[in-house]
Amino acid sequence: MDLPSDHPHPEEPPELPFDGAISIFHQSEAPKEVREAIARADKDDILNPSYPYSEELKKKPYEKDLKALQIELVKMQAWARETGARVVCGFEGRDAAGKGGTIKRFRENLNPRAARVVALPKPTETEAGQWYFQRYVQHMPTAGEIVFFDRSWYNRGVVEKVFGFCTEAQRAHFFDQVPVFEKLMVEDGIHLFKFWLNVGRAEQLRRFIARETDPLKQWKLSRIDVEGLKKWDEYSAAIRETLDRTHTDIAPWTVVRSDDKRRARVEAIRHVLSALDYDRKCEKAVGKCDPTICGGPDIWDA
Repeated sequence: MDLPSDHPHPEEPPELPFDGAISIFHQSEAPKEVREAIARADKDDILNPSYPYSEELKKKPYEKDLKALQIELVKMQAWARETGARVVCGFEGRDAAGKGGTIKRFRENLNPRAARVVALPKPTETEAGQWYFQRYVQHMPTAGEIVFFDRSWYNRGVVEKVFGFCTEAQRAHFFDQVPVFEKLMVEDGIHLFKFWLNVGRAEQLRRFIARETDPLKQWKLSRIDVEGLKKWDEYSAAIRETLDRTHTDIAPWTVVRSDDKRRARVEAIRHVLSALDYDRKCEKAVGKCDPTICGGPDIWDA
């Protein structure tokens, strides 16, 4: 049967968002070493030469570890609901670092009524005129709740700085206030986890190219992502400063090297479970964190 004339032919290449800007960057503007790393790599290869493993975690051990950890997450959520514990997991990182995918694996088997994701859009005119932290406060968990921030108040530390969306005075004020803001959260009993997911430049571009050509993932791309490809060094400087100025004893950063998404997911979950003393905890299932993948700002790699 002939397809209607307006129906795309099954073999037609997908329409590329932003007029193929990511492919154009890859072909003509990306550093030579980035293009070469992508060209010579097999699917399972890790592109970042400083990453501690050369290949991604195999599917079988990954799925085995993930299932055991997700069972522990279900226990942890039951403990939170029974005791009224409040948990906040804030996820930051470069574009395409795997924040959404990691959050998905945290929540996959949890009761969604008590495990919310907060992914705030650009501030409204009203929100822009408020105290900077105000729109985040209203999303904090109540007793028995776990909240995952897919990007957080740290937008001001990095993205707003790189793109000029805030003044230097506003950013300086942010750095003055954020340790106090987080100290108040923790002292009020909130279990706060701040994750920075880091990804190498070649792997980031490889993921963007994959999104550009996949109609089911193109929605993940934005104009900011495209423009951000040209601002790697500016991002690096803003990230380094943010980690240095906001890593505190009471609210430390946990850096997760996410060039391998599978390792990043299990290590992030393992870190949270290791830090909480919930009922019926199985230490063997939780396991030990890999310090080369999940650690403090000292393992951040520009």
